[in-house]
Amino acid sequence: MDTPNPTPKRPIRADDLYRIVTLEDPKISPDGRWIAFTRVQPDPMENNYIRNIWLVSVNGGSPIQLTRGNKDSSPAWSPDGAQIAFQSGRGADGKPQIYVIPVAAPGGEARQITRMLNGASNPAWSPDGTRLAFLSAASADERALEDRSQDEKDIPPKDKLEIKHRAERREEAEKKRLDPYPVWRIPYRTGTTFTGERFAHIYVVDLTVEPLHMRRLTHREANHEPPVWSPDASFIYTARQFDPAQDEPSRTSAIFKIRLDDGHIEPLTDLSATSFTPIPSHDGSLIAFTRYPRADGIPVTERITRVSVIAADTPPYQVRDLNVELDRSAHFLAWTPPDAPHGCEIVFSASHHGNGPIFAAKPDGSGLRTVCEGRFRATFLDANKDGVAFIASTPMCPPELYWQSFDGDKTQLTHFNQPFLDEVCVQDTHEFWFTSPDGAKVHGWYLLPVGYEVGKKYPLALNIHGGPHVMWSTAEASMFHEWQFHAARGYVVLATNPRGSDGYGEMFMRAIHEAWGDVAMMDVMAGVDALLEKGFVDPDRLALTGGSYGGYMVAWILGHTDRFKAAVAQRGVYNLLSFYGTSDVPSLISGEFDAEPWEAPDKLWKHSPLAYAHKIKTPLLIEHAEQDYRVPIEQAEQLFAYVRRSGGNVLMLRYPREGHEKSRSGEPQHRVDRLTHMVEWFDRYAKGAE
Repeated sequence: MDTPNPTPKRPIRADDLYRIVTLEDPKISPDGRWIAFTRVQPDPMENNYIRNIWLVSVNGGSPIQLTRGNKDSSPAWSPDGAQIAFQSGRGADGKPQIYVIPVAAPGGEARQITRMLNGASNPAWSPDGTRLAFLSAASADERALEDRSQDEKDIPPKDKLEIKHRAERREEAEKKRLDPYPVWRIPYRTGTTFTGERFAHIYVVDLTVEPLHMRRLTHREANHEPPVWSPDASFIYTARQFDPAQDEPSRTSAIFKIRLDDGHIEPLTDLSATSFTPIPSHDGSLIAFTRYPRADGIPVTERITRVSVIAADTPPYQVRDLNVELDRSAHFLAWTPPDAPHGCEIVFSASHHGNGPIFAAKPDGSGLRTVCEGRFRATFLDANKDGVAFIASTPMCPPELYWQSFDGDKTQLTHFNQPFLDEVCVQDTHEFWFTSPDGAKVHGWYLLPVGYEVGKKYPLALNIHGGPHVMWSTAEASMFHEWQFHAARGYVVLATNPRGSDGYGEMFMRAIHEAWGDVAMMDVMAGVDALLEKGFVDPDRLALTGGSYGGYMVAWILGHTDRFKAAVAQRGVYNLLSFYGTSDVPSLISGEFDAEPWEAPDKLWKHSPLAYAHKIKTPLLIEHAEQDYRVPIEQAEQLFAYVRRSGGNVLMLRYPREGHEKSRSGEPQHRVDRLTHMVEWFDRYAKGAE
């Protein structure tokens, strides 16, 4: 009997975005047998995302769906492993609240724990399993209401009519609160919303006492990071702005511990660094966290992210950095217990040459070792005495869940994307190094187009990363679909890590200090020329795109060369002077250029792409989100006006309801539309320019 021919694989389409599953937040059960995680998939019908909590055995087997609320995330195991707390927006008003579900009844009924006015998030169990800590935002007036014994938040609505009336009252109160809108600090807007007077506070609820009472632990007007319990339940650790009176909380964050019995709060770190994500060791004696040191006058943005340790209860708190010798930024920390094969260690992922390997080190900084490496990038992780659970993408696969045993091999535990991958053509990334004109060694990758034939020349789609101090990866989860889509449409895809990128050491990051534009352009164009030498790229059909700082580089390059036939600038910074006054991170500019705008306006204008925008002759598509408060849309409006008024070929696309993360987590229909417009622009002006 003849074996039937397999169905030919097809090229990836823009609307395949709806097929791609991503995973988040793995949490190992207390007995080490199971991993809980969040499964996320775009929903084309609701133009949103389906999020549910799933379980999978560390020994493999089919994953089990635990929740079915479709708006569920942030799983947290109870200490006895019998229940999982999570946040969910399944309620009528769509605001996230905390729920608890028995693990023994997957898909069963979850118990709602909180009914906070502005929602609740990030649940954390006390070590004895009797209490939950969580975050909830509240203004001063709302916090005053919380002190009343029978506020309506503690009383469930009786019917849909009462739900409607409550929503109307809240809407009317919100209108009054924001009319007029008082502004007294910077930033006053972030993400896609105005911050107002609401701040994320830490609450604790005792699950053994009915009715449930939400006790607020924090009172300062500052946003707090998710709470973490000390092993003896005496303290809760968090990070928040060191001095709430200062501007830019994200640049002045410190580690604090809060005493549970009386609410006393004590700082464990100071303003010598921006510190965040505290995690206590299993015996509670040490706190691991990540930080950007401010020493030596180097801007916080140009420092690698350190893994640091302090003693939990012996002031003055001396900080020890563990990854200085490694010289790579660290992410996603977890402790191993003393009975692990290598004893008590801190496990973390790091940015290294376009990959995200996992390392471990002793708390005293000794014994740095590689736990797991390869062509992948770990994005979330958890650890116990037996190994590490982590989410990772590879060049050929979107994020899946993996298990790395400390005494064995890496095992892929989920295969949610395999049915989709079995249908489509996926192109591998090809690594290469090249030399910039001044001798610097630079790293890059390319994908060949689907149906590639030796001897033919193809158009190029160059993609420049944002940051500026991040890196493209061989396994860039956020770009898997976009790069594969461009390859499917017949483009060679090029991504490089020019100077300023993370993953190559702190000096490499600092190479663009006070030198935005010129240095990175030199490296990027050297990468284009190195690829041209391989013979399969048509030099007359070059296109480029990039977002955020990548958008900055697109506009900068177009103002200095006409080699590209088409370009798409996304959510970019184009005028450093006005960006300082409208962004939620103005210190990015003063730190990177060693000056405030009023001290060096000429220097900032010299390094602004807008200063050269009148020279742009390449057909340019500008796309920007209307509620982007990281890089406000006024940046796009200025670039559009300059290019248009100087006679250039330019089109601007404005996306409502979206922020800076539109391309990664915006409305799915907008994400598909963005890719469609981009490749149509490339096809019209670059691919067709034979």
